[in-house]
Amino acid sequence: MKDTAPLPSPCVYFQVHQPFRLVEYDFFRIGQHAYYENDWLNQEVFEKVAEKSYLPATRLFRELVRETDGRFRLALSFSGLALAQMADYRPDVLEAFQELVGTGAVEVLGETYYHSLASLRSPREFERQVDLHREKVGKLFGVEPRVFRNTELVYSNDLALAAEEMGFEGILGEGVSWLLRSRSPNYVCQPPNTAGIKTLLRNPGLSDDIAFRFSDRNWKEFPVTAEKFVGWIGKHPGDIVNLFMDLESLGEHQWADSGIFDFWRDFAHLTLRKGGRFVTPSEAIAEFKPRHTYDCRQPTSWADYERDLSAWLGNVMQKEAADKVSALEADVLATEDPQLIHAWSKLQTSDHLHYMSTKGGTDGEVHGYFSPYDSPYDAYIYFMNALADLQIRVQRAVTPCAAA
Repeated sequence: MKDTAPLPSPCVYFQVHQPFRLVEYDFFRIGQHAYYENDWLNQEVFEKVAEKSYLPATRLFRELVRETDGRFRLALSFSGLALAQMADYRPDVLEAFQELVGTGAVEVLGETYYHSLASLRSPREFERQVDLHREKVGKLFGVEPRVFRNTELVYSNDLALAAEEMGFEGILGEGVSWLLRSRSPNYVCQPPNTAGIKTLLRNPGLSDDIAFRFSDRNWKEFPVTAEKFVGWIGKHPGDIVNLFMDLESLGEHQWADSGIFDFWRDFAHLTLRKGGRFVTPSEAIAEFKPRHTYDCRQPTSWADYERDLSAWLGNVMQKEAADKVSALEADVLATEDPQLIHAWSKLQTSDHLHYMSTKGGTDGEVHGYFSPYDSPYDAYIYFMNALADLQIRVQRAVTPCAAA
């Protein structure tokens, strides 16, 4: 008998983020040089990713929306830092994203402006960054986010409650196997102790099949075709299948010659031909009722094998750096100096801590791939030297008489 069970609805979300990487800020610059970022490297990386990923991906998705009369749908989450680099380096990339959002088939999600871990450190700073992001998204895209996606998909019960209190109707999280306890991530979930906010959980297996394993010739499932992938989705019971990944997985992490762009085109059309239906996160939480409570008492993320915070807070260097930058909050904000506050905020970007990771194995290779430095220890030294200079500038601003 022919299987007539409907396909779970794909809910596709892409992160768009680029950090401001630091220069090799040595000890002798402290107190002398108040600019910390490697403009040349930041622009070079952004230009490369724009050509390999952002522009061809936005072009592909606009074509798919047009070819399917808007039935192909997706969500995007932009860090404020990525939007700033678009404006500084490649306004054409920003225009391409604006055109894509303007099709009406793309939802823009909320997040922290500075791609920070403020949700773990300071409720006040967290809310400030979310508000800044809302303002920027409203200005550039003319929309107000209804669903929240935290930095690196960091999630917990407390975060879900905080997002609800800030007015969000939904929130994204990682489908962590030991919290699901054999339940499927392919359903809308309810966070405990909340009034109405809903949680959408990333399907880690299917998402990583595309984002990380797609071009791995040693993988037993290589090559991945649209037919094969849609078949896998059909074997996953549930209402939705949440495919969450970096947009750079198209063209940058998985190069164009791997067939990744053709895969997405084929996947979209084949899904629709087989009766599947793409939904955005806000459509998913509006249409599907929660099937179970997802009780996440300690923060989780989508990073590394552990799916915890160890990618950013797993060693002494990372913890010290995070503690020291957070400890400056009251003094920095007291200056009411927009430049100082912006410089401090950018030092909160989670990538700085990611570069300090000393993990080995496959996770260590991932950390090393993204780092612009020769070692985690260099990343730590340059960051702490820049932070020391910022402390001097803040102290001068707070007590100008002493500086004189």
